[in-house]
Amino acid sequence: MKRLIGILLIAISAASFGTLAIFGRYAYADGMDIFTVLFLRFGVSAVVMTLILFIRKEKFPRGRLLAQLIGMGALGYVAGAYLYLTAINYASTGLVALLLYLYPLFVTILSVVVLKERITQAKFIALILALIGTALTVGPAGGQLTGILMAIAGAIVYSIYIIVGTDVMKHVSAVQSSTVIFASAGIVYGLLMIFNGAHFPASNSGWFAMLGIIVICTIIPVVTFLAGLERIGPTNAAMLSVLEPVVTVLLAAWLFGEKLMPISIIGGGLILIAVILLTRAELKKENIKPSNV
Repeated sequence: MKRLIGILLIAISAASFGTLAIFGRYAYADGMDIFTVLFLRFGVSAVVMTLILFIRKEKFPRGRLLAQLIGMGALGYVAGAYLYLTAINYASTGLVALLLYLYPLFVTILSVVVLKERITQAKFIALILALIGTALTVGPAGGQLTGILMAIAGAIVYSIYIIVGTDVMKHVSAVQSSTVIFASAGIVYGLLMIFNGAHFPASNSGWFAMLGIIVICTIIPVVTFLAGLERIGPTNAAMLSVLEPVVTVLLAAWLFGEKLMPISIIGGGLILIAVILLTRAELKKENIKPSNV
């Protein structure tokens, strides 16, 4: 049951993260800039998680764990977002998204080297299917070398974030870790917002978009991802997270009328096959009948 819950948590996380581009589009249309959006996203989320921490009477992390969590927020999230947002200025969004979703491959390599994790045949096949499916789903186009390198660097940063989080989550709860990560990222983005000037929502629609970013795109996915990471490990969590671009593409087609190409549908199908294959393999470890999934 632990693995099944972990799989469901990661799936919820990926689906929630997949709505970020949608809410972000509404926020930017209301006059907001990236640093203000990210400051509100992580700053308000940190306040909410701190209240939950006190209600649950959990202690604030200290010492080495605190330093690791601050690094995950102030370095991992900030660096990853910066690299991604800068890369799209030099390469197409599709190509950048594809390169970013190379991170399951990097996580797999780091898990073998650092965590001594064994890669099964099912995991290897699922990884290949997920990478191919992602490539077809996002529809990559050309780009400059600068953008390509930054996108790959962003994938590496996120991979390290996951590996570090795997160790940290053995000692703290998802609420404790999320609180520190959000606060750290919020402080950094707050300073960047002050330096570049604040651009708050101009209407109620902008504030509703920010509410969605805070709750649906931040608190829910980060908490569920960290909780799922502790249950199924970094490689499985990374591969299951490739559901995210499928959700983004489907929502963009539904809400904004963006054309859903047949190749994207095929790519999404391959990703779902990879997820099902990985899920069946994981559930067999606990003698749960995969036919019930």
